[in-house]
Amino acid sequence: MKIKKAELKAVAVKPAQYPEDTMPEVAFAGRSNVGKSSLINLLLNRKKLARVSGNPGKTRTINFYEINDVFRIVDLPGYGYAKVSKSVTESWGQMIETYLAGRQNLRKVIQLVDIRHAPTAQDIQMYEWLRHYELDGVVAATKADKISRNEMQKNISVIRKTLALSDDDLVIPVSALKRTGTEQLLEVLELLVDGAPGNEAE
Repeated sequence: MKIKKAELKAVAVKPAQYPEDTMPEVAFAGRSNVGKSSLINLLLNRKKLARVSGNPGKTRTINFYEINDVFRIVDLPGYGYAKVSKSVTESWGQMIETYLAGRQNLRKVIQLVDIRHAPTAQDIQMYEWLRHYELDGVVAATKADKISRNEMQKNISVIRKTLALSDDDLVIPVSALKRTGTEQLLEVLELLVDGAPGNEAE
C-alpha cells in the first residue's frame, strides 16, 4: 500500500463527534507510552501527525486520521498510566468500549504491546474485549530494536501465551526507530481495507 495522503479528520470523546461511518476504519490500541503515536506517524510517513508526548496518558480522545480519502486509522486513548485518577481511567475505558461496540465500519483493532515485557493485566483485558467484539487477530510488538533476535522469538512466545493467541493471530515485531515491521503492517492494512478505491499496492 502506498499512503499518499493522511490528515486528521476528527477528534472525539463521544459518538456524536465521530465522522460519518462511510469508509472502513482500522484502530490502534495500547498502553500509554507503548509507542502508538510514533508507529502511526511512521506508517503514514508523517513526523508529527499523531502527537507524540513525553507525558504518558496524554491521548484522552479518539483521533480519526483519513488516509488516501478512502479509509481511516483510528488512534484510541492509551490505557494503563498509573498517575491519572481512577475516574479518568474509567472514562477512557468507557470511551474505548463505546467505540468498539458501536462502530459498524470498524474492520480490526491492532493492539500494541511492548515486546520487552509480558503483556499486563490491562493488555489482556483489552485483547479479551477485542476477541469479544471479533476485532482481534493482529498484535504489534513495539520497541523491537531494544532486544536481540534470540530474545525476540522467546518474547513473542510469551506474548502469544499470555494473550492466549491462536495460531492464526499475527504478532508483528515493530520498531519506529528502525522501521521494522512497517511493510508487514501496511500489507495487513491493505488486506483489511481491500476494495476501497485508491488503495493500490506499490
